[in-house]
Amino acid sequence: MKIAVLSDIHGNKHALDTVLADIHSREPDLIVCLGDLVGYGAFPEQVVQNIKAAGIPTVMGNYDDGIANQRMVCGCDYKDEKAAELGGRSITWTLENTGKESKDFMRSLPEKMIEKIGDYKIMFVHGSPRRLNEYLFEDVPAGEITSMMEDAGVNVLVCGHTHIPYHRVLESGAHIINAGSTGKPKHGDPKAVFALVEVDKDIEVTFLKVPYNYEAAAGAVEKAGLPVEFANIIRTGKDD
Repeated sequence: MKIAVLSDIHGNKHALDTVLADIHSREPDLIVCLGDLVGYGAFPEQVVQNIKAAGIPTVMGNYDDGIANQRMVCGCDYKDEKAAELGGRSITWTLENTGKESKDFMRSLPEKMIEKIGDYKIMFVHGSPRRLNEYLFEDVPAGEITSMMEDAGVNVLVCGHTHIPYHRVLESGAHIINAGSTGKPKHGDPKAVFALVEVDKDIEVTFLKVPYNYEAAAGAVEKAGLPVEFANIIRTGKDD
């Protein structure tokens, strides 16, 4: 079975449209979105409606929760006061530019999904099985990941939230896969990324970086009056 996984679109319609076209050309058996449809980018409404119209199974991200429930915090881990101030501006703008129907849709999203495929029980989450906003970076201690997955009763965990893709196989044979970010990448270049997970006797993961018109996406951010820092991340694929 071939599963395409995208995550953290963050209002970047240009990236989403290009990635979905690439995904469909590969004819996967299943497409899953790991949430954070909105925030930072200039097209939150369009992204939510496109995901909804496509019928793509989607789990709730911390930003989806924040905007859908009209909170003034998204549960993000800001590195300093400047980042927190920029994050607040993103939340305010996104709240004002996301309609009721889209907020209702995001509010209805589940926090996790499970697929049983052969010997594998696969859980899809945004952050972790414990919290929407828990960052599971690649260097999280193996024992902590193993315990978390045992508690969840799964042997494959697919997550997002960090915006940095990786595939890690634990000593137990369990797999943790981070799909990276389609719309606000932090992997060092501006290409949109998604994961192609092939499940057979083993798990094979390919991270596909898709070129798209990131300058148009960044320009739209600036035109919308959002902070230029958000546009710079789209242009560089770096958050520094």
